[in-house]
Formats: sequence, structure tokens, C-alpha cells
Amino acid sequence: MMELNHTCPYQASWFDGFQGISSGIDGVGLGLVSHHHKLGRLFDLWCLHIPLADRTPFTDLVKLVETTVRLESQRSPNRPIYLLGESLGGCLALAVAARNPHIDLVLILGNPATSFGRSHVQLLTSLLDALPATHFPALPNILSLTAGDILRTLFDNAVKGLPLLNAAREPLGDFDTFASSFPVLADILPKETFLWKLKMLESPSAYADSRLYAIKAQTLILCSGKDQLLPSQQEGERLRQLLPNCELRKFHDSGHFLFLEGSLDLIMVIKGTSYYRRGKYHDFDSDFIPPTRDEVNKIIESYSFFNFITSSVMLSTLEDGKIVKGLAGIPTEGPVLLVGNHMLVALDKIPLSTQPYIERDIIVRGLAHPFMFSKFRRQKSGRMLKVSFFDWLRVMGIVPVTATNLFKLFSSKSHVVLFPGGVREAFHRKGEEYKLFWPERSEFVRMAARFGAKIIPFGAVGEDDLFQMLFDCDDLVKIPYLRSEIENLTNEAVQLRAGVGGEVENQQVYLPGILPKVPGRFYYYFGKPIETEGRKQERKDKDKSQELYFEVKAEVERCIAYLKEKRERDPYRSILTRSLYQATHGPTSDIPTFEI
Repeated sequence: MMELNHTCPYQASWFDGFQGISSGIDGVGLGLVSHHHKLGRLFDLWCLHIPLADRTPFTDLVKLVETTVRLESQRSPNRPIYLLGESLGGCLALAVAARNPHIDLVLILGNPATSFGRSHVQLLTSLLDALPATHFPALPNILSLTAGDILRTLFDNAVKGLPLLNAAREPLGDFDTFASSFPVLADILPKETFLWKLKMLESPSAYADSRLYAIKAQTLILCSGKDQLLPSQQEGERLRQLLPNCELRKFHDSGHFLFLEGSLDLIMVIKGTSYYRRGKYHDFDSDFIPPTRDEVNKIIESYSFFNFITSSVMLSTLEDGKIVKGLAGIPTEGPVLLVGNHMLVALDKIPLSTQPYIERDIIVRGLAHPFMFSKFRRQKSGRMLKVSFFDWLRVMGIVPVTATNLFKLFSSKSHVVLFPGGVREAFHRKGEEYKLFWPERSEFVRMAARFGAKIIPFGAVGEDDLFQMLFDCDDLVKIPYLRSEIENLTNEAVQLRAGVGGEVENQQVYLPGILPKVPGRFYYYFGKPIETEGRKQERKDKDKSQELYFEVKAEVERCIAYLKEKRERDPYRSILTRSLYQATHGPTSDIPTFEI
């Protein structure tokens, strides 16, 4: 008998969502296994289980899931319901969403089978029909041991003398890659069941595809680049265009059974896309789930080469004014506001987002430009960096830079990093390295004083040790085509400082022409914390708050000057001397720097 299994591994008050897990083509929820533990920390889990011998029509499956969804919606009308489906399960989730546009649903779909009509799966069913039943159980073992020419020979032997299957050789193309996903199913499904499921895909695909117009649900499509069963990346692009509230993430090296692959972390995907929410809308503060150590390690690993060539040095200042290597000078209790300068194209964010967590277990919430968030993008022209590029920063907790978000972060006693120079500093011109482009009026002092936040000015240097800028915005706009591209990029980004006056208002977005250098090193210096607790004058008196604002700015400039001078005495400033040091002391050794 088919059933919806309800699992509740963690009885905790922070169960803030219902997770309906619809099965994939296997029907037994196999794709959920590796994600069950982590999903269970955030969601109340349900899993649709279809017994192997079950032959329930697709429309009845839709009604079964729909009944459960409606009951949960009535029980908790203010909470979203998540439907997670892979392949066939993706069609099922889409069908339920189309029939229930009034329910707040979030769909997370892995390689949905809505593209069945444009796939080669129908050719596979012909091949399996022709194989004797005795061949089917042995096929998984054969496929798992063969590759390349050996598998091709087996395939050629299988279709020899069968005109229909022989003709299918060309459309199937690289069959050894195509068949790599097949053993997963063949190991758990009898031939008759597998054939039935393949053949019945036509109905779910057509059913869901014909009702896409009715879907209002927030949808996230996860598609594989090496899916040999379905054209999933093309289908993902198609669905993104057709569904009104849809985002797409591509996994270029993954196959059809995406949820079974160890490289996929569903929770990181959900958090990185800002798809986790407890209410009707995502709140960047209350819906933030702090990253785990494992998630931070994955982010660090993805930037291992960058971290290797920059080998960041971080200095901080203790309460008595002593400068120390490391981040001991940054208070662990918030609210804390880190205020500093931007390096070119914001390269400083990578170490700044991860190092405080590694050293002090401090999560630094960055106030970031809105173009890093989907809902603030003006258009989908493809000129700006894809939003997926910033997923890791959203896992670490960045929020759009607004006064409201700063208020919320201070209210929750967070550590916040702010770059007052914003886009103008991140896209500066030649000769403007480490020059501050801050607004003339104070933007953060009175808010910090209201919450008694500690302000820590900091400086960061090192971009000029990575590359030399050959062409800046002033050079590029002289070329008509590039001038047009820069205008389009700038128009696509939300203009935050319009009307404030001064050079900071000039926020052209462009890609500079650079010449790489033998890599040097990044340096960060956090000054002595400035207390705002009890400073009521700074909160109420604009002149006093302006004085403190200029004090912070002067301290940032002092930190930059200190680092520029001190790095000249660093014997390990060059990657060559650092590599030699690690070769003799071990690859994980802590590389020294200048004498403090």
C-alpha cells in the first residue's frame, strides 16, 4: 500500500516548516537518505513512499500528496510548505502546485522530468524490452565494471541484429556515460517495475507541462550538466523563463540522480539561495541559519587556491592598545560594527568572511550591494555576475545594505561589516588603490550609538601585490562598445548613493583590464574598538556624530598606512618565499610575517 511516511527526528520548537518530499523515479525516496539528517534540523519531514509493486496512476499520486498538503496548510496557514522532488517527483510537485496556487508552496526540483518528451529515455525502454529477463539482474554489475570501449562493445552486442535498437545507437551517442546512472535504479527495481516507471513518465511530464501557467509557487530548479537520461539543463532554462518566481542552479559535473551525489549539500543550496523562510517572505535576519563548521570548511576549500596565493595576515588591537597577530582584539560579544575600505572588486570579502569564524567562532554579517540578491536585480540580461556566484556569501549571512537591515542586525547583537565606500571603492580607477570614497555625512554612527555597538575601524591592503591595473573605467569608456557595456552593467545594478553628492555617487560598474603579478600577500589590520555605549550626544547631536564619523575614517586611513609601511619588512610577502617556508616546515604551517 502506498503511503506518506512522516518522520520527526528532532522534537524542537524551531521546526518552522513542513517538508513534503516527493519521490524520484525510484519511488522509494532513495534520494532523501543522504540529506535526511540535515534536513531534519530545519524541517518537519514527510516522504512519499511508493512500493515497488504499486501501479497507482500519476493523477492519484497527485491527489494523495495534495490531500496532505492541504491538511498541513489548514493546520499551519502562516508557514510555507516545501515540496522537494527529483525527476518524476519534480513533475508531482509541479502538478500539486498548479492545482493549489492559493497555498504558500516552495518547490525545490532536481532534474524534473517535464522534459521527458524531448529525451532519449523512450529509446531506453525499447532496449530494455528487447533484453531477456535473465540479462536484467546482471546488467548493474556489468555496467559498474565497464567503461569506454568495453561498455560500447557490450552495447553493440546487445543491439546486434535488432534494427530498431541498432538505429538508436546514434541518437544515444555516448552510451557509456548514458548508462552510468542506470545501475542505481537497476539495483533496487525489478525489470518490470523499472520499465513501467519509465513508460509512465510520459503522463506526468505532459500533465505537469500543460499546467505550468497556473503555478505561482516559489521554485528552485537544480539541474545537472551530465544528465544522460533527460536534457535537464535546457529544461531548467525553459522552466526559469516560464515560471514567474523561479531560480536556477546548475551542477555541471553531476548526473541524473543529483540528490544521491555526495557533492550536493541541499541545506547549503537552500540557504545560499535564500530559499529558507519561516513566514510568507524571507527575512535576512530572522531566517538566517548560522553556517556549520562543515559548511564553512566547504567554502574555504572552494577558495583554497585564492587563500594559498594571498595567505592573509590579520592583526588586531587589544583594549590596552597592543597590536597582536590574529583576531584576539575583536570582541566576541556583539553588537560590533567593522568599518573599513574595499579592495578592487571586493576581493577582501573572502578572508574577511571566513577567518573570524575559524579563529574566534565569530560570524561576520556583511552589508552587501543589492545586486548580490535575486529579488533586487533589475533584469536578467546576463551581463552582471550570476547571482549564484554569491551563494556562499549568503550562507555566511550577507544582507542587502539598508538602514532597516543594520537595525535588525544590531538588535540581534551581530557582528557586522560595512564598507562605506561601496561600489566606488570596489571599482576604483588607476592610482586610487586604498583611497577612501566615503560620503560626507555620517551614515552609521548614530545607529551604532543607539545600540551601544563597538565600532572597529580596519584597513586592508594587498590588491596591488596581485595585479597591476592597465585599463580602468576612464580608459574603457573611450571605446564605444565597452562604453555601452559599462552603461548597461551600471544600469542593471541598483544605484544606492544617487543624490548624495561627491565622488561616492559615481558608481560605474566595470571589469578592469589587469596584468597579474607574482602574488604578494593580503594584510588586514583591525584598530582599537571605539565604544559608543553611553555616548548619547553622538546619537542625538549631528555635529557630534559627524566628529565620530571622521574619527573612524581617519583611523581606517591610519590602519591602511600602517600596513603599507609594515609589509615592506615582511620577508614572506612573496609567494615564492612563502612556498619555500611551507616546503621546509609543512604545508599547514603558520607562515610568519613582519615584526609587530
